Amino acid sequence: MKNGWIWLPKDKYPNEQKTYFSGLERTDPNQKYTVCALKKRYKLGARARAFIEVSADTAFLLLVNGKSIMRGPAYSGGDFLDNDKARVDYYSFSKEFSVDGGCLDFYALVRLTPYHICEYSRGQGGFFLHGVATLENGEKIPLQSDESWEISRLNSYTYPTLFDATVENDGFVCAELKDDIWQAKCAPTPPCTLNDARVHKFTVLAGECLKTRIEYERVFAAYLKAASSARASIALRSFELEKITREHFLTLDKDAPYYSLELISTGGFEIEIKNTGDSDCEVTVILEESYFPINTCAKTVVSDNELTELLDICAHTLKYCRQSHHLDSPLHCEPLACVGDYYIEMLMNMFAYGDTSLTEFDLERIAITMQERDGRLFHTTYSLIFVKMVYECYMLSDNASLLYKTKRAIDLLLNRFEGYIGENGLIETPPDYMFIDWLCPDGISTHHPPKSLGQTCLCMFYYGALVSASKIYGVLGENEKKTACLEKAESIKKAIFDNLYDTSRGLFFEGLNTETPSELIYQYMPNNVSKRYYRRHANILACYFGLVTGDEAKKLLEKIYSDDSLGEVQPYFMHFWLDAVYLNGLREKYTLPLMSGWRDAMKISKKGLPEGFYPPEPTYKFDYSHAWGGTPLYALPKAILGLEILECGLKKIKLNPSLLSLPSAQIEIPTPYGLIKIELENGKEIKIDAPKEVEIVY
Repeated sequence: MKNGWIWLPKDKYPNEQKTYFSGLERTDPNQKYTVCALKKRYKLGARARAFIEVSADTAFLLLVNGKSIMRGPAYSGGDFLDNDKARVDYYSFSKEFSVDGGCLDFYALVRLTPYHICEYSRGQGGFFLHGVATLENGEKIPLQSDESWEISRLNSYTYPTLFDATVENDGFVCAELKDDIWQAKCAPTPPCTLNDARVHKFTVLAGECLKTRIEYERVFAAYLKAASSARASIALRSFELEKITREHFLTLDKDAPYYSLELISTGGFEIEIKNTGDSDCEVTVILEESYFPINTCAKTVVSDNELTELLDICAHTLKYCRQSHHLDSPLHCEPLACVGDYYIEMLMNMFAYGDTSLTEFDLERIAITMQERDGRLFHTTYSLIFVKMVYECYMLSDNASLLYKTKRAIDLLLNRFEGYIGENGLIETPPDYMFIDWLCPDGISTHHPPKSLGQTCLCMFYYGALVSASKIYGVLGENEKKTACLEKAESIKKAIFDNLYDTSRGLFFEGLNTETPSELIYQYMPNNVSKRYYRRHANILACYFGLVTGDEAKKLLEKIYSDDSLGEVQPYFMHFWLDAVYLNGLREKYTLPLMSGWRDAMKISKKGLPEGFYPPEPTYKFDYSHAWGGTPLYALPKAILGLEILECGLKKIKLNPSLLSLPSAQIEIPTPYGLIKIELENGKEIKIDAPKEVEIVY
């Protein structure tokens, strides 16, 4: 039977049992940072094939016969709200592997305390392993964490970035069985690929201090590991570009290696090693890369080398933002509430790795969170993007079960938003208007703007969610709900034109200046302001969601592009702008010019994707591993191909190619049936190599 959750015995370690539920809820300043080692040896006597299922509270690294094979668990995703209690879902990872040498040595490091803001806990330390080893003769050996496992508190780990091997660890004792409060479900996705891709070896003479700087070509995500042949003190200062983002201070000793349990985003290190001993020492620093397994790797190459390099940077950043769930960046490690990020990453993946399984799992976890909170997510616009993301993931994957798994969350979400509608037909009483963009016009943050800077966009995202929901209900055969969604979409559209469109200027403004009810005012719902704002954002969405179409949309997009008084747009919202241009027949005119922001960013650095083009606040520092800035990876090949998915799973696609003034392009599209390879060259016939299951029309 599956039980076997084990941890430190309570009678010996009463203060190392409980913890808070989330990295967002560090409410106890006295909470001790606790890392434990657990071990067990199975003598198999022959080669074997092992299958294991593993989880832990909160983070773990599992080594088998001295080699890292799994980190986890798969986090539940979560939101920025309600983090003072346990999430309803908890997950394990499974893995199958070969065992040589006739012995199976398990060694796990487990951290009790949630650290990154995407990490969640049941509030109790624990570790779980269950599985079977099948010998060559067919005999099966059960594998199970129980009281025969040994556990030790590692006092050498005192903080996520502090380690001192000179501090004596506790001796190993028998682990204690715990009640299974986790009820962990096995994740439908595999654990991340771990790869010791960057290994640095240093010789430091006795009494000497070595200082060096290592810079990588790209920013990537990894876990730090280090070892030394003798006692040495090490300071490792990680950076993406120049600014130090993480500092590790380690005291190493012989036979006392360091394994970090925290993912970092790094573009390089400043390293200082002090050897205070009487003999020379050899120090090894390893960056263990982590990313979601890649089975297919597609590529777009265009005749503009700078654009090709940009697409490569986009794909590279996406690779490292795909962990046990999608991340905004491996520096921030935000929870799955940031749906806007993950929607763009899903579309980028369409021209990179193709596998939608991680997105499908993300959407299931987001749906669980929404169901627990009656359709509520912290970011209101992101919660509405969820509906569009579900439908488009279905069109990419042909996985209709996803629609059934998320339908209840969509029902609750739309019911909730219907309650926000005022007498004027607009959304009037939401808990917030965020997230719009990372900008601060007149010193007002559009992260969580007042009504006058957020209402129109929120109403338009609601319109888009209703249209996407109608398509979902249509696939599910729920025609009454489909019709109701379309009727509500028309109603909100009419209210937007009646209340938020300035006919004299031919522009939508960003929201009404009417007073926000006092009972709704809080940190993320500021008082409204009296100024009427005309900005690009609402007008982009009007064209993106099809509130305006045809010549009117073209005219509006021309105005948006040429009128700089409408303000700046960050990489996130550039996604909607590029798609609006594509959807309204202006791809040949504007796709390449709209790439100028990324070209400018590449002049600063080609190591990674910046979170933004313009500093929103004087003190804010962008990260350079932010995949929402990678929309060119999706927008450019789509615009060149004129791609339209006609049947889910890409079984039937339509192409309307245009090189956009480029001399040539080679584009690959992953499908469930294999790669579509397309070559275009000015003046020559298009070349297409596609799986037989894919129908292509023009």
